[in-house]
Amino acid sequence: MPERLDTDVVRRWAGLGLEALARHRDEIDALNVFPVPDGDTGTNMYLTFSSAAEALDEEVAAQGEALDLPVSLASLARGALLGARGNSGIILSQIVRGFADAVEGAGDRAVAGTDVLVAAFRRASDSAYAAVAEPREGTVLSVVRAAADAVGLLGPGTSLAGVVTAAADAASEALARTPDQLEVLARAGVVDAGGRGLVVILDALVETVTGDRRESGVEPPALPLDLDDLDGEGGAYEVMFLLDSDDSAVPALRAALTDVGDSVVVVGGGGLWNVHVHTDDIGAAVEAGIAAGRPHRIRVTDLRDDVSRRTGRASGRRLVAVAHGAGTAALLDTADVTVVRAMGHVAPSTAEFLDGVERARTTEVVLLPSDSDSRPVAEAAAEQARAAGVRASVIPTRSIVQTLAAVAVHDPEARFDDDVVSMTRAAGATRYGGVSIAVKEAVTSAGRCSVGDVLGIVEGDVVEIGSTVDEVVARVLGRLLSTGGELVTLVHGDELEPTEAESIARGARRAHPGVEVTVYDGGQPYWPLILGVE
Repeated sequence: MPERLDTDVVRRWAGLGLEALARHRDEIDALNVFPVPDGDTGTNMYLTFSSAAEALDEEVAAQGEALDLPVSLASLARGALLGARGNSGIILSQIVRGFADAVEGAGDRAVAGTDVLVAAFRRASDSAYAAVAEPREGTVLSVVRAAADAVGLLGPGTSLAGVVTAAADAASEALARTPDQLEVLARAGVVDAGGRGLVVILDALVETVTGDRRESGVEPPALPLDLDDLDGEGGAYEVMFLLDSDDSAVPALRAALTDVGDSVVVVGGGGLWNVHVHTDDIGAAVEAGIAAGRPHRIRVTDLRDDVSRRTGRASGRRLVAVAHGAGTAALLDTADVTVVRAMGHVAPSTAEFLDGVERARTTEVVLLPSDSDSRPVAEAAAEQARAAGVRASVIPTRSIVQTLAAVAVHDPEARFDDDVVSMTRAAGATRYGGVSIAVKEAVTSAGRCSVGDVLGIVEGDVVEIGSTVDEVVARVLGRLLSTGGELVTLVHGDELEPTEAESIARGARRAHPGVEVTVYDGGQPYWPLILGVE
């Protein structure tokens, strides 16, 4: 059992660490929900450590027995820097660099004692935190700091095995606490994927020194995605590049990248840097690199495609809307909306809404219930959809005319929240009403009605009672336009002939000059006419 760190220990650690990451790669990928649920943290850490191990092998081939400890760690760090993949890979490269810098600063070219290793853990933790523009607890940063804190408490003369075991134990305990520190992990029921990868690497270091394999494992969830965090962490694209730049330009680069995105990590030194950012503006990220130096090996990943690969859903957004008639169903279908059909007075069930979500096959959906009774059912469906990994929201449309107004302003290229706000405003700005035929005697807000009376309804309340559809529509429309309006939408049902609907529209145009009137054949039962005013 080695008592001090030397080149042979580093070489064995590189090999065992790579093997361990290969064994746990799928497990770590499955844990990946932060900062983007794209399921690649294990793969990125494996590829990063593979590049590090290859660089060390090349240095061994070039120098043979002459290879000393600082150079072996420096080659490991440089390989990790050049081959770093993703946010987790870049942070891992900086942790390795912290080890290399601490050993280089110790001065001994052959071996490093446990005091140097303790300093190396602290340097690795500090370097990792310094690399991230906005550090978050509950991530790999918390895990590496816990390891550094633990070995810092050890007394003089602690063996090499004691140091690495204490570090691995503390890292494992810190990993178990990550769901308490980061809400998205708690909601998904997982530990941090990057932290898990670091525990695997530290377990391999324990095996290197003691010969004992630590095969701890974490049960991966079925699919613990919470896509609400995608927009929250910067943008749709991961931009990475190597940068030749003076070290003095890096602070300004970090600030510029923070302005255009999130998950900003910049690591390196000595004129070579690896840059990472999640952003919606690829050009701005690259331009920030050009302002700082010479970017090269630029790599752009569409994070939405990665999420789509993991969920089996297409990236993008679809609307799922209730239609009460064949005409509005066809109209919505033409607008590329997934339709849920309501049958008569019976509102769709949660299962029918979820079927619409499933037919949409996208990572984002917006539900439009089209009537008040369907709203709570839509909310329940949205909650279940989110639990299954779909980003879902409900716009509380209370009439088909509000749904049509929302669909008209829908922008699938806009950010999810912006699109939902825009559609909600359009729906809310649409006053709605309609006419129906009384099927029994009743006392209403407008007085007593008899069977066969025509009822005029505004936003759920009976406000007019008459004998013909024409007269009641005219009075209801007058009420709706009393506070102003520019666009009137008439959706006629299966009890009203198209010619009658057009006649009503002509009357509305004459009575309200300057107001645009549009007529749709909705085909809905029970409601000869539904009206909307925007």
